[in-house]
Amino acid sequence: MAAANRPPKFVYFVVFCITIGGLLFGYDTGVISGALVVIKDDWHLTNTQQEFIVGGTTLGAIVGGLFSGYFADRWGRRVITCLSSIVFIVGALIMTFSSHYSVLIAGRVVVGLAVGAASMVVPIYIGELAPKEVRGRLVTLNVLAITGGQLIAYLIAWALADVHNGWRWMFAVSAFPAVVQLCCLPWLPESPRVLIRRGQEEKARAILRRVYGSKVPESLVEDELASVHQSMRTENASKYRDLLRTINLRPLLVACMLQLMQQFSGFNTAMYYSATILKMAGFSSTKSATQFSIAIAATNMIMTIVAILIIDRFGRRRLLLVSFVGMIVGLVLLGIAFIFIVGLVKITKDSCVEYVKCGACALDDRCRWSPGSMICANEGNSMYGDLTTSCESITTRDKAGTWMALASLIFYVALYAVGLGNVPWLVQSEIFAQGIRSKAGSIATATNWTSNFIVSVTFLTMTLHITASGTFWLYAGILLVGLCLVYLFVPETKGLKLEDVQQLFMGGGIRAYRKKANVVPKT
Repeated sequence: MAAANRPPKFVYFVVFCITIGGLLFGYDTGVISGALVVIKDDWHLTNTQQEFIVGGTTLGAIVGGLFSGYFADRWGRRVITCLSSIVFIVGALIMTFSSHYSVLIAGRVVVGLAVGAASMVVPIYIGELAPKEVRGRLVTLNVLAITGGQLIAYLIAWALADVHNGWRWMFAVSAFPAVVQLCCLPWLPESPRVLIRRGQEEKARAILRRVYGSKVPESLVEDELASVHQSMRTENASKYRDLLRTINLRPLLVACMLQLMQQFSGFNTAMYYSATILKMAGFSSTKSATQFSIAIAATNMIMTIVAILIIDRFGRRRLLLVSFVGMIVGLVLLGIAFIFIVGLVKITKDSCVEYVKCGACALDDRCRWSPGSMICANEGNSMYGDLTTSCESITTRDKAGTWMALASLIFYVALYAVGLGNVPWLVQSEIFAQGIRSKAGSIATATNWTSNFIVSVTFLTMTLHITASGTFWLYAGILLVGLCLVYLFVPETKGLKLEDVQQLFMGGGIRAYRKKANVVPKT
């Protein structure tokens, strides 16, 4: 329907206001990359301390994502959006004025609560408001907001890299979008499906008329209302224990698997530690590494725009399969590049002098590199006056490895953004019945953030013990398993009403399931 393919301006205004939560999500997860490089030097942090600063937000997001589903059903999507904005502001203030490592972690955990809540409620909120023909595009706008937030974070980190206490301003900036979202809230409607469950059908009908616009027939609005009522009569599911029923358990396992793969792909280590990775890869200064981090974030945002343009045409499943294959190739190449730069060596030497490459030397907290003598020495060694943690790419081999690392990292990020970066959130907003959508979504979101936490607090440690190349190849192996699971179990959902999607999970056996995954019912 042509009119449905061009939603009224009201829909875009509502989506813009809601996706500010996604912008904050992206900014607060992205800003730590640039800030950490500075804080590490100012506070002399160990690898473990760095990992827990990064993981603090993730730990809060696990809790926020897990419990926000219950309260989103009890209080509504709009109230949770409001509360997450307030928590974002509080967390930003704590981080900005932190004077100690533990206070900074506390601020990161508080922000994480808001990030977890926003990551759960925003896709569901948009999915329940959006017309089915453009639902994929509109829900993916939230991922565009996330990537935009990450890009803004990198730009601000680059601008403030040489400013005294610039990292405090990096954290302070995140309070401003939250204030804007609070100002928008009086004009945001509640989800029509929540209103129907509350018995407020006239309010729901009025919102649906505004969502579909005046050019669509009244029968379309009534059909939508009838579908919601029919779903409510037949689903008989509103408690957590109902998730164990086969018809609900299948989509829950699919959603959790996709969220698990999104994190175990290692992507967020590329965002959290991109400046650190690029310094390991031979870019000589904090500022130059941060500049190339901006290129990575820009790639993520541009390819998310591409995904928005094609996702309702090509479908969720096809984009996922392409994304998995491309990311595996990117990670394999990234691992090869690091062999040129660091070598296939564990960062566990007894003496700094045993490291023959600057990349390996820079990964060991005890060691510093002497560009003049081309030797790795203990920090504070008075024999060398040019010790540094930065790596200058001297040889042609090192230069080739450095640029290969950057190119493969950008390729990997591009393929992530096209599929795995957005499809799990979209599918999660579509595949659950109304009565358990928030509860199931909260479990899938908590799965995402739990796996995110595991990856973020183990990445630097794994690079020390199984080498940087081994770490990237491990992620590639996990993605290969995920590719098989997507092929077998993830159905196509494009063009379906939310109330019709669950029919894809009815019936038994993998063969019947895969058949439904490849044939989308006509609507």
